[in-house]
Amino acid sequence: MPISSLPKTTTIDDAPLISRTLARAFHDDPMMCWFFPDGASRQAGLERYFATIFARQYVRHGVCEHTEAAAAFWVPPEAKGNAVPDAQTIHDLLNILGDRAPVFRDAVETAGEHTPQEPHWYLAVIGADPAAQGQGHGAALLRSGLAKADAAGMPAYLESSKPENIPFYQYFGFTVREEVRLPGGGPVLRGMWREPRSAADA
Repeated sequence: MPISSLPKTTTIDDAPLISRTLARAFHDDPMMCWFFPDGASRQAGLERYFATIFARQYVRHGVCEHTEAAAAFWVPPEAKGNAVPDAQTIHDLLNILGDRAPVFRDAVETAGEHTPQEPHWYLAVIGADPAAQGQGHGAALLRSGLAKADAAGMPAYLESSKPENIPFYQYFGFTVREEVRLPGGGPVLRGMWREPRSAADA
């Protein structure tokens, strides 16, 4: 594995790199296009969005890792309650979303209604800069997080609105558990589940 794609623990000092990388990664993501429909301003909006949720939420309470061209945010079950956005974070996000704030709020509420109740490791965000896709960055981060979930004997869960990404997740053992159409004509969100694996299964 190239050194550039080895997962590293992410700290708050990495926020500028992380926000730029994820903004590029999600520029054509159906859900993010739904939240930020103006292509000309989407990059800037996504950078602010990811910087906010990273700095105020996931770097504090999640397991965050990155390579030189990708990033992933996980929430283990014991951190689930703390990783919920506080009032200030919600206020900041709604300001970033502007007139799309109601769409965002409805989508988050709908997704929350379909989140599995069983304890699990939640892959909140994973993305690679398109310029580096196919170089193993996302796969390295996914393997790293899944290894932690497997070591804890816990299943893993993620949501994806991009159909092209489904085979990638299936390769790592995820299966589509549910498909949810986001309200107001939004995209379909696919909830994907993976049972833990033992060393013998790997």
